[in-house]
Amino acid sequence: MGRDFSRSERVASEMQKELALILQREVEDQRLGFITINEVVLSKDLAVAKIYITVLNADEEAKVLNVDTLNELAPVIRHHLAKKMRLRHMSELRFYYDRSIDTGMRVAELLAEDAAKDRD
Repeated sequence: MGRDFSRSERVASEMQKELALILQREVEDQRLGFITINEVVLSKDLAVAKIYITVLNADEEAKVLNVDTLNELAPVIRHHLAKKMRLRHMSELRFYYDRSIDTGMRVAELLAEDAAKDRD
């Protein structure tokens, strides 16, 4: 039998899809790079949404700038999201940079270096 998904998980999944579309089509800010929504984690009462993002081809300064810009634009993004989703109360949006991709890439580099040393 399949695993039951909680309401917060279902809403988070839908929110992730809608946020991706909103950032692509609705938000026009020159400070933002190519952003990917990796995960949305909602509190059980759906009051707070933690949104984990990555930015393509960005240095550390650009990553911080993108997260700060998104948190600054959070009320506007929340308004667009509220129009698309049928919820009684729209969650507060908090954006964070997802370091798991960077960590994974670093681990892969270290493993490749180790493998190269073993071959020599």
